[in-house]
Amino acid sequence: MTLEEQVILLIAENIQLREIIFKLENRITELEELLRKAKLSKDSTNSSKPPSTDISSPNRNQSLRQPSGKKTGGQPGHIGTTLRMSKSPDEIVELKPNYCNGCGCNLENVESHLVSKRQEIDIPPVTPITTEYRNYEKCCPKCGHKQKSSYPEGINTHIQYGKNIKAAVAYFSVYQYIPFKRMQEFFKHFFNLEISQGSIDNILKRISLKAMPVYHEIKETILKALQLGGDESSVKVNGKNMWVWVWQTVLSTFLSVSESRGSKTIDNLFPDGFPNAILNSDRWAAQLKTTAKGHQLCVAHLLRDLKFLQQLEKNQLAYAIEEILKESLYLKNEQSEYTRSDPSIMQLEENLNALLKEDIPKISNSKTYALQKSLIKHRDSILTFLYNKDTPPDNNASERAIRNVKIKQKVSGQFKSNENIFCILRSVIDSCKKRGVDIMFTLKSIAQLVPAE
Repeated sequence: MTLEEQVILLIAENIQLREIIFKLENRITELEELLRKAKLSKDSTNSSKPPSTDISSPNRNQSLRQPSGKKTGGQPGHIGTTLRMSKSPDEIVELKPNYCNGCGCNLENVESHLVSKRQEIDIPPVTPITTEYRNYEKCCPKCGHKQKSSYPEGINTHIQYGKNIKAAVAYFSVYQYIPFKRMQEFFKHFFNLEISQGSIDNILKRISLKAMPVYHEIKETILKALQLGGDESSVKVNGKNMWVWVWQTVLSTFLSVSESRGSKTIDNLFPDGFPNAILNSDRWAAQLKTTAKGHQLCVAHLLRDLKFLQQLEKNQLAYAIEEILKESLYLKNEQSEYTRSDPSIMQLEENLNALLKEDIPKISNSKTYALQKSLIKHRDSILTFLYNKDTPPDNNASERAIRNVKIKQKVSGQFKSNENIFCILRSVIDSCKKRGVDIMFTLKSIAQLVPAE
């Protein structure tokens, strides 16, 4: 083989190797992108997952909130609070010197002048008060009838717990999430009261039964609401996965446990839906299928979904829709309600419609494509809040309401039982908070009407 032939052969091999290298480089790029997407996980910043799942997430320090430019802590003009001295103390201890430290002179008969004072606030030892009711009998001298007295209403057995203890049990279990064993220890150590876990369980069951009329009243207010938020979350009951549902308004919170996350639960509780209300929820199908005057998709959920798509597929559509949603939130802050003929709103709607018509690669951008189709399907539920002054853009109030159930489960591990009791009493407690009604007063009032123990 001549030198010229060898050169031609080497050139051909070089071209072939370049083509192989080019293909390998492209394949490496594809695999790196697949690996990046595989590693990208959902967390509280880009989905509806709770922050507690962010422990191992590389994005756990990210937030949808934008910097305000303000320093942390109290802002200028903020009125601070501090421990205030009482004008009418329960006990006064007068400290008067009896002798002079300088020369030892006796000062007992010398007039004293108040120069300063300090106060200490403390709690006295708590001990249970036992009230004994003695029922006497008298014989009528006229007819011989033996007449007995009547016990006070609610005193139905030879020994029982009073309304304050019953209310405290409900308060500690449902409002402060304290498990039975720790509550038992608390009563013993702080109240000097021995109470069994069985008694705690019985008290909760009976007080929840008496709370049912209030629970049903809350349900009725939910049914008649004009503005409503709904959400659902999983909960473990004896190792079985169940669902806690919540519907809430500004003044009421209604919680219920179900084995289903589907429309069956809503149909059972609210067969006619909410014909008077605008229902705020995430994109869960069962909520969006519910009969309502109107629907509002939670913008906070949408922004987190868009954040995930930006990280995953980097399609410009996710960035553009995010800007429109942020602009809508800005408009809501500027004005509580708009007409559809408002120029700024018309432009916003047009821009959103244009984005939803854009062609998205179904294979390479499958997640963005799916979100676009979902938004097209629920197009009328994206910006509802701009046309209704009482409709919030997010469903955060529902998430806050259902978070109490998750905290209770996190403290206790799971519900062994009493999941319905928790929902009944928590609905009453949260509704009291919203209405400015004293929680302990309400629980005591209910406890007084508890059936005989």
